[in-house]
Amino acid sequence: MTYPQYLVLNVLWREDSQTVGSVANQLALESSTLTPLLKRLETAGLIQRARNPENERQVIVSITDKGAALRSKAACLGDTLLTASGETPAALGKLNRQVAELRDAVYDHIGGWASPEAHSPGRP
Repeated sequence: MTYPQYLVLNVLWREDSQTVGSVANQLALESSTLTPLLKRLETAGLIQRARNPENERQVIVSITDKGAALRSKAACLGDTLLTASGETPAALGKLNRQVAELRDAVYDHIGGWASPEAHSPGRP
């Protein structure tokens, strides 16, 4: 499994059965970039894709039992990455927020992508 595929699974482990657009937004990717990743994950039996019966234009991505089973196997990855970084969780959290702010500022400047947080309830 590649790191981008792991990130997709992470999104689905937090909340299953999301639209391709929702997953793409959370990963700051275009849907067209995400689609090949999803195809490979589906071929591996880790996710399934299906048209939303309420809106045929949307594709819903869901984790399979096989994909859900990987969650416990991947649990140590976060700790391993943290140790390898040599940083504290607080420092990495701060860095992540700074990178997200930089990304949002660049996209705001060029009139592109809007972060998913910008559409969350309670946010201006």
